[in-house]
Amino acid sequence: MIEFHRVSKAYKGVRALDDVSFTVRPGTVTGFLGPNGAGKSTALRVLAGLARPTSGSATVLGRPYAELERPGYEIGTLLDAGALHPGRTGREVLTLGAMLLGLPRTRVGEVLELVGLSGKEAGQTVGRYSLGMRQRLGIGHALLGHPRALVLDEPANGLDPQGIRWMRELLRGLAGSGCAVLLSSHLLHEVEQVADHIVMIGRGRVLAQGSLEELGRGRSLEQTFLDLTADTDRSPA
Repeated sequence: MIEFHRVSKAYKGVRALDDVSFTVRPGTVTGFLGPNGAGKSTALRVLAGLARPTSGSATVLGRPYAELERPGYEIGTLLDAGALHPGRTGREVLTLGAMLLGLPRTRVGEVLELVGLSGKEAGQTVGRYSLGMRQRLGIGHALLGHPRALVLDEPANGLDPQGIRWMRELLRGLAGSGCAVLLSSHLLHEVEQVADHIVMIGRGRVLAQGSLEELGRGRSLEQTFLDLTADTDRSPA
């Protein structure tokens, strides 16, 4: 389970997050939505231990990231596919990750197959990958340790329609196996098809949360999003 409890984060006196609370339960996909600069990336960085909250707590399985005994087995994250080493091959990236987690090399082959990079792509350097291929590799890296929670920031960027369908089926399958999935995306139509629960933020605060039915009340997710975020500030966060 992923839980944000009254999380606030300020940078030089400016609040990027303001009293954010929500829960991502096992076996569900939670869509995390908001305009540019709403605070989504800041929230994910706090959860992944890359930024310290000014107050409140963000936990995975009841613990902050820094206190997890085996974080790679408990939470997988993809925050920036562009951070993958461009000079290493896809197979090398996953092999190094598997070594750090103490996993057998067979797991690398399994993950390459899972993300559709098991052919010649596995031997190409990441610098030659398209954005969609880097996204697939980043998702694979996040899944190496069979984590119980998964956090993805804009994972569909660069994916073609076939890739988006693959990702949708992957996330539903992971949730079906008990994984808690937190998905940040601007592709509202895709979120609408895959998410069980929605959290919308603006100006660093939670504007609304609930099931699609509870939030929509007959409206599309896009219309609900536009209505709720119409007056929010889009300053960078």
